[in-house]
Amino acid sequence: MEKIAFNDLGAQYRHLKEEIDKGIADVISGCHFISGPQTEELEKELCDYTGRKFCVSTSNGTDALLMPLMAKGIGRGDAVFVPALTFFATAEVASLLGATPVFCDVEEDTFNMDPKSLEKQVEKVVKEGKLKPKAVIAVDLFGQPAAFPEIEPICKKYGMTLIEDAAQGFGGQINGKKACSFGDFSATSFFPAKALGCYGDGGAVFTDDEEQAALLKSIRVHGKGSFKYENVRVGLNARLDTLQAAILLPKLHAFDKETEHRNWAAKRYADRLQDKFQVPVVHDGYFSSFGYYTLKAESEEQRSKILEGLKTAGVPTMIYYPMPLHLQKVYAPLGYQEGDMPISEKLCKTVFSLPMHGYITEDVIDYICKTLLGLVS
Repeated sequence: MEKIAFNDLGAQYRHLKEEIDKGIADVISGCHFISGPQTEELEKELCDYTGRKFCVSTSNGTDALLMPLMAKGIGRGDAVFVPALTFFATAEVASLLGATPVFCDVEEDTFNMDPKSLEKQVEKVVKEGKLKPKAVIAVDLFGQPAAFPEIEPICKKYGMTLIEDAAQGFGGQINGKKACSFGDFSATSFFPAKALGCYGDGGAVFTDDEEQAALLKSIRVHGKGSFKYENVRVGLNARLDTLQAAILLPKLHAFDKETEHRNWAAKRYADRLQDKFQVPVVHDGYFSSFGYYTLKAESEEQRSKILEGLKTAGVPTMIYYPMPLHLQKVYAPLGYQEGDMPISEKLCKTVFSLPMHGYITEDVIDYICKTLLGLVS
């Protein structure tokens, strides 16, 4: 068996080499390395793809989450509700502005924010009266959008800004409406490990509000006013460089074909593993881009055995995520205890992700499945 890659960026590059190389060469010959024409072209195409009116490309996915909070003036005394099972950046952006992340549990089958837990946490904050509920950041984990039809009414009820964290969800859909089109703002990441990734850091913020889009563009460049050296607010240095935009354009053009292949791969995995594992669930009306393929072991002990066996067989794996956010050391002062988010805590002990990308082959999937089934039979 050939060496197996968790996310084979080399295979993707070989398929898109001519377009990517040309894009890089055009940027170098044009010498417009920051805010070049390719950046504007990418933003337009991302709007066309997602159905959003405005796209503001950014230096990374974390800035893409931070900037909407800055635009809404969120800070000390404000509560920002986030799922406990996600990457640290989702909560970190609230903390960076002095706001308080309030953690919610997730659904056991989709791994996404549980609307019931969200409403319970909002009501708790309101009752305590110490913080003002200001924003919700709902994450599209592993490729499937969060339950926005249930989350949006909760946000409207309490007057909260809704931000879609689509760092893993790009390409997902709910009833034909694409990820990055939900909420007041949406944000995505182009980190190389993402389904749509560049060759460095990158991200984007989306909105349908023209005034907010203008504000985001100002924040992106040091709070710029009418010209470069007029600064009207405190901002960031958060621009996507032109080389990354040029790399992303051909990847965006190939994205739907790669997503179709990942869905084919997910079905092949499920057909072979569903008798022994809880395979990913995609709800009716939802579509997953399957940036990751995540299974659940029966126990932490079984997962350890599986991961060691797969490693010995040359199969790379990842755990997303080994510790829930509410139990991270940095948030100990918030007073959360083990047992507060039981589903997230259980998943952190049992989930593991298998190789998945737009060029994975039948032979590789079948080898992984055969090896995996042999470890639990």
